[in-house]
Amino acid sequence: MEMEKGVQRWVVDISNWNPSPDYFSFVMSFLPHHEHSSITRFVKMVDRKRALISRLLQYALVHKVLGIPFHEIIIKRTVEGKPYLEYDDQTCGFPNFNFNTSHDGDYVGIASEPVCLVGIDIATHSSPMKDSVEDFIQNFAIYFSNLEWSDIVKSDSSTKKLNVFYRYWCLKESFAKALGTGVGNRMDNVEFHHSSWEDLYVVVDGKELKDWRFWLLEVEKDHLISIARGNPAAATTSYRKTLKQTDFGEKEYSLALNHPNVPLMFRHVEDLLPFPTVSPGINMDVSTELKTTEDEKLVERQLPK
Repeated sequence: MEMEKGVQRWVVDISNWNPSPDYFSFVMSFLPHHEHSSITRFVKMVDRKRALISRLLQYALVHKVLGIPFHEIIIKRTVEGKPYLEYDDQTCGFPNFNFNTSHDGDYVGIASEPVCLVGIDIATHSSPMKDSVEDFIQNFAIYFSNLEWSDIVKSDSSTKKLNVFYRYWCLKESFAKALGTGVGNRMDNVEFHHSSWEDLYVVVDGKELKDWRFWLLEVEKDHLISIARGNPAAATTSYRKTLKQTDFGEKEYSLALNHPNVPLMFRHVEDLLPFPTVSPGINMDVSTELKTTEDEKLVERQLPK
């Protein structure tokens, strides 16, 4: 299988997706039942939408890239909560197919890699509701190195301080999520360097990690998206156990590490379903619209009004 196919970057804008309760349940029904409680536990609809699309993206991407029918996809989570695909070598065709999701504000996204670890983080430039910007960012001071903190606070306006703060935070999140940890762990020893936010690299405990790559993207409506790509051997113990291969020859790993980052692909919710569907409100038998794949044979229901 071509390695390029395993490098994916998908984003969904949920701000204009306002499904009826019945249609929301219809979309959720494509996920395994054990995933439902992680969606319905939220009270606010916006949080339910983020949770639903985050999980739907995982199944849709695996289905698209690997061709596994929805009902055969098995996604589990490590003790730290990082999702991973349970698969065998014949099913996948990639040494280390892995993915990561993130959501904030209006966007939910997913990134995947066939060899390297991948982490994604989405952050909005949202102003604090109660605290001043200075008081808000001070709460997170322990997560930044002296160099990063100096870069944040030297900005000449609160808006710029918040922007720089979120840029560093987004990068740190993507790195931690690629490893399978989280920013709850110590992060002041993880220091990002840049040249006008290009040529990004990370220094950990004073040593530059040359086997990692980072991208920081600005998208509409004041959102940032950071992508991290790195060495599988650096994963947490629990996540490393889910990988098929952690040691690579220098040439093989270099090709994967230096593969160009692919553009973001913006998707609609209906694009993620395992068959072509129609807009909610049209009462029709879905089964008449389907081809005869295994996924589609399972669908014997109607789109809700």
